[in-house]
Amino acid sequence: MSVWALGLNHTTAPLDLRGRFAFALDQIAPTLQSLRSSFPSSRHPQVEAAIISTCNRTEIYCASEHIALDHTFGWLAESGGVAPTLLRSHAYTLHDDEAARHVFRVASGLDSMVLGEAQILGQMKDAVRAAENVGALGTTLNQLFQRSFAVAKEVRTATEIGAHSISMAAAAVRLAGQLFEDLRKTRVLFVGAGEMIDLAVTHFAAKEPKSIAIANRTLERGEKLATRFGGEAMRLADLPARLAEFDIVVSCTASTLPIIGLGAVERALKARKHRPIFMVDLAVPRDIEPEVKALEDVYLYTVDDLAHVVQQGQANRQAAVAQAEVIIDAGVQSFMHWLGQRSTVPLIQQLNAQADEWRAAEMARARKLLAKGESVDAVLEAMSRGLTQKMMHGAMAELHSGDAASREQTAQTISRLFLRKER
Repeated sequence: MSVWALGLNHTTAPLDLRGRFAFALDQIAPTLQSLRSSFPSSRHPQVEAAIISTCNRTEIYCASEHIALDHTFGWLAESGGVAPTLLRSHAYTLHDDEAARHVFRVASGLDSMVLGEAQILGQMKDAVRAAENVGALGTTLNQLFQRSFAVAKEVRTATEIGAHSISMAAAAVRLAGQLFEDLRKTRVLFVGAGEMIDLAVTHFAAKEPKSIAIANRTLERGEKLATRFGGEAMRLADLPARLAEFDIVVSCTASTLPIIGLGAVERALKARKHRPIFMVDLAVPRDIEPEVKALEDVYLYTVDDLAHVVQQGQANRQAAVAQAEVIIDAGVQSFMHWLGQRSTVPLIQQLNAQADEWRAAEMARARKLLAKGESVDAVLEAMSRGLTQKMMHGAMAELHSGDAASREQTAQTISRLFLRKER
């Protein structure tokens, strides 16, 4: 059994290209079904698969008897509507121990834009759950991910990898504080109501802004989040008309197209008499049209723009990274040992089946002898002799066949298997 991974992330691909391969959580199941059905059944009858898709990465993990990286590459390029050559220039491919090391590093927060951030672990667990629900996760990938979660837990427990980490939300607050002298005088609008927005609201609410509003496609979900922070919920459709009211706008939805356009922002600036607007687009694909960044009095930051902020303090955690890599190396070795053992499973099953067949045959023969009145001792003797002969027949036949060199090799193997001395 082999494992392979294919992906692109914040270090290899620009934001707009990543956006073409972003899958919302509710898209994972049909996407996995499409991927698995694309493999030729003759060579890849049961491909295991899982997809991790976040604002910083999209990664496909597969397991099968034969590696099929080229096929996976072609499928992903087609799904994103890009040329395979373009995808290859921004993607990475990994297999077996390299794939295991990568997924362990991702789970532990070592491959994130924010070193040591914990959010990726929850996103990975959601992805694994989605793969399980659609029946795409077999024994091999299940082991890979469960071991990655265990390694991540050990890394966070045994090291200080997460100490002093700056989340995207915290970075946004820091940048907003550089533009506005007093965040308590600002009105903040959050677009969306998912996990990232929840985190952002928590950070901004700690600064006690003048008002908080949540705009979401589903009003009920927006109201639930707004209530927690004493804010107001509004419909997404009302956003263009009310955009001018807000000094800070933070957006992160699962929309495949921008929901805040250039025209809406231009009208808002005019109504605000060109008082500045601080905007953060945490979505992939983008929620805010990129042309907005060129407007005067607009300070627009994307997830990639926040990179230099969250990188601060990295040097303080390099010792923890070294400790984490040791834990990860041990985890990789353990997984590869397990994976190697998996190759012998079919042979072990065949041996067990053969032994059961011999045992059943001798048991049937013994019952017949007992029914004829044979003594128990004689029947036991015959049964034990019959089992021994069946087990030794193949080894004895091999010892008497082939040339001298092959017989010598066979003799050494048989000695190792049958003449082992107890220590």
